[in-house]
Amino acid sequence: MRLGLRIGGWTVGLMAALLVVTVVSAAIGPVALDLPTVAKASLNAVGIPAGLDVALRDGSFLGGSLPTPTVDVRYAYPFSFAVPGTAETIVRDVRLPRIALGAVVGFALASAGAVMQGFFRNPMADPSIIGVSSGAAVGAVATIAFPVVFPLGLQAAAFVGALVAAFVVYAIATENGRTSVATLLLAGVAVQTFLGAVISYLLLHAGESLDRAVFWLMGHLHNSSWAEVEVTLPVAVVTFVGLLAYARDLNVLMLGEEDARTVGIAVERTKRILLALSSVVTAAAVAVAGVIGFVGLIVPHVMRLLVGPDHRILLPTSALAGATFLVATDTVARSGPAELPVGIVTAALGAPFFLYLLRRREVHEL
Repeated sequence: MRLGLRIGGWTVGLMAALLVVTVVSAAIGPVALDLPTVAKASLNAVGIPAGLDVALRDGSFLGGSLPTPTVDVRYAYPFSFAVPGTAETIVRDVRLPRIALGAVVGFALASAGAVMQGFFRNPMADPSIIGVSSGAAVGAVATIAFPVVFPLGLQAAAFVGALVAAFVVYAIATENGRTSVATLLLAGVAVQTFLGAVISYLLLHAGESLDRAVFWLMGHLHNSSWAEVEVTLPVAVVTFVGLLAYARDLNVLMLGEEDARTVGIAVERTKRILLALSSVVTAAAVAVAGVIGFVGLIVPHVMRLLVGPDHRILLPTSALAGATFLVATDTVARSGPAELPVGIVTAALGAPFFLYLLRRREVHEL
C-alpha cells in the first residue's frame, strides 16, 4: 500500500511537470503565443479514437500497382475552444508533434536506461551499451550516403540496424544458453568500436549527403510529425509495460544471479526478455530522433537517488522524468538565434551534471 502511494504521488507530480513543460514549450518559438491560447489549442488537438476505417489503396509492387489494405483511425475531438486559426495551426501541426515525439523518445530512452543500469549493476550503463545506437547509426548513415544500395527508408534502416547490432552482441556473449553480463558488456564495447569505424567510413564517402548524415547523428526532433508519434508511441508503451512486469525480477537480479535462481527466477529467460525489450524501445527511439545521449544515463541515475533502487517505482518515474527532460532540453535547443540539434543540448547539460555527481560522490555501485 505504501509503495502504491509513493508511485501514485511521484507519477502525479511528474505528469504535472510534463504538462507544464509542454504548455510552456508550445508557447515558445519564432511566433510567441500566450499560455491561455496554447492551452486551448492543445486541448482542441486532443483526440479520442472513435473507430477504424479500412480501405484499399494502390501501392507499388515490382514496378506495378497492387491494391493494398490500409487502416485509418478515426478520432473524436471533445474540445472546440475558439482559437485564432494561425495560432491553432502553429500549435497543433508544428509544435505539438515535436513536443509529443520528444516526450515519447525521452520516455523510451529513460525507461531503457533504468533497466540497463539495473541489469549491468552499473550506474554508467545506458541504452546504447549493447550497440543499439551504433547499429541504428550505421543503418541510417548507410541509407543517407548510399540510398540506391540501401533502399530501406531512413527510419526503417535505423531500426533494423539497431536490432541487428543488439542481436550480434547478444550472440557473442551467449554460450551454452547462458549470457554472461560481463561478456555482454565487453562485447557491446567491441561492437560499438567496430561500428564506429563503419560509420566513419560511410561518412567519408557520403559526399553531398554528409551534412544530413552528421545532423542525424547529433540527435534531433526537427520536422517531427504526428505520423512518427503514432508509430513510436505504441512501441514505447507496450515495451514499457513489459519491462514493468519484470521490475520485481530485475530487483532480485541486482542481488546476484545465484540468489535470483534460489528464489525461483528464470534468470536466463528474464535476461533475454529484458535485453530484447530494452533493445526494441531504444531502437524505436533512435530511429525517429537520431542518437541523443545522456537521457538514458542521467535521468535514471538522478531518479534512483530520489526514489531508491526499487524498479517498481524507478521505472515509471524515470520514464516520465525522461519525457519531461527531453521536452525541456529540446525547447532550449530551438529557442536560440539558430536551432541546435537536441543531442548537443542534452550532452552539454548532462556531462557537467554527471561530473558534479561524481565530485559529490553520488555515483555508487548498484
